Amino acid sequence: MRIGLITADPGHQLLADTADVLTPHHEVVALDPGGHQAGGQDPVSSGELADVYLLKARTPCALALARSLERRGAPVVNSAAATARCQDRTVMAERALRAGLPFAATRTVASLAALAAEPPRRPVVVKSRHSRRHDLVARADDAARLRDLTADWADEPVVVQDFIPNDGWDHKLWVIAGSVFAALRRSELTAGGRGPNLPLALDALPPGWLDMVLRVGAVFSLDVYGVDLIDTGGGAPLIVDINAFPGIRGQAGAPEALAALALRTAERGVLTVPCP
Repeated sequence: MRIGLITADPGHQLLADTADVLTPHHEVVALDPGGHQAGGQDPVSSGELADVYLLKARTPCALALARSLERRGAPVVNSAAATARCQDRTVMAERALRAGLPFAATRTVASLAALAAEPPRRPVVVKSRHSRRHDLVARADDAARLRDLTADWADEPVVVQDFIPNDGWDHKLWVIAGSVFAALRRSELTAGGRGPNLPLALDALPPGWLDMVLRVGAVFSLDVYGVDLIDTGGGAPLIVDINAFPGIRGQAGAPEALAALALRTAERGVLTVPCP
């Protein structure tokens, strides 16, 4: 089999470890999406398609490349459409809430400056509407904090969620074709920001959490994804973010699960999760 990696960083730990699992018997090729533009020349010439592509990058160029490959009949994990849905936090929240998932109530504001002009009366979490590297994610307890943020983010389209009191820990759950991996990490909204991931045993999760996280894959048509949850008290979960193809670093068994998914998808020639 020939497995393509759509990424500018083929040395990423998960991808490199997955390639190590595959390469004794299969070919792994990396495809940098940086030079691809929507409507431009496809960097993969006719007859050189891989049997499956793993879409690790989420930039506009990467999505355009993935769509081009899909039009030519190549299976892409995750699909370009499913990946794009997770890049728009407004679309993400609407889809999750419509499906009955315990997602944080979310409203969209055209710009941070507009929000600062009419600040909420309670602490809120403000995030860039469009998820990307180094985007805006901040807690704002008052109008002064919002004004401070506008110094760098005035024109940024944002989503706003009420801040829900919690223990300050994000429960990071990652799924690869039904195999679940988990860790704890201090929330970036806490004093001092994020720390390292800490081990989290699946059997330590409150009842119902695993089933709910697995349901996210079906709702969003994702094979490889991450779900960030907070415990709002008494084991009640709240989803605060969903990511297509996260890093999943340092999780035993993750490279093997991803390699197996790639081979299954290549053999079938279609995605394992249908994309509506």
